[in-house]
Amino acid sequence: MNVHALIPAFDEEATVGEVVRGLASIVDGITVIDDGSTDRTGERARAAGGTVIRHARKSGKGAAVRTGLAAILPTACTHVLLIDADLQHRPDEARRLIDVARSTDAALVIGERQFVRDGMPASRYHTNRIGSRALSSFVGVPVADTQCGFRLFKTDALRGLRLTARGYEIETEMLVKVRRRGGTIASAPVSAVYNGRPSRLRPIRDTTKTCFLAVYYRFLEPL
Repeated sequence: MNVHALIPAFDEEATVGEVVRGLASIVDGITVIDDGSTDRTGERARAAGGTVIRHARKSGKGAAVRTGLAAILPTACTHVLLIDADLQHRPDEARRLIDVARSTDAALVIGERQFVRDGMPASRYHTNRIGSRALSSFVGVPVADTQCGFRLFKTDALRGLRLTARGYEIETEMLVKVRRRGGTIASAPVSAVYNGRPSRLRPIRDTTKTCFLAVYYRFLEPL
């Protein structure tokens, strides 16, 4: 396996360096997409050893992921690891995803956060549970944590895949379209980390949007 990490980042100067350093001994390459940050995100990522590609202005997580894939997929890597820059995923746990990918040969391994009802915001708990059940029905296989951004893809599952999302909906789009291609999906247990930041989640609106997008990506948008 040759694993290349892709880290979309916007104004994450406080944490991006730690994420890059935490992955350095685990993966074979690290690319950070600085999505128009107004702080020293790119500088900190580069100093930690990552390759940095910068957007001149903020374009959204989906656009950052697409920029990163355009740079990584032509290389010799066999897998792309997606991880956020804010330390809501523990970099050392990337080994868990890699081990599952190695043992199952799955097209996609999704981090399955270990939720403790009393240890997380209620809105996140219920929205994730409801959204994951709904999205699993469109995907056709049970996925316990469909919205986790900690993921490991086989590059063969992504090459030639048409992706259009510009925001966080990229996570739903990639999941649905990889499955539409017949890709197998596995999961690996990861920690649920909350760093005290206010959530951008809008429970009812975002869950409804995810379900509508799943229908669109599953039945209407071409691969």
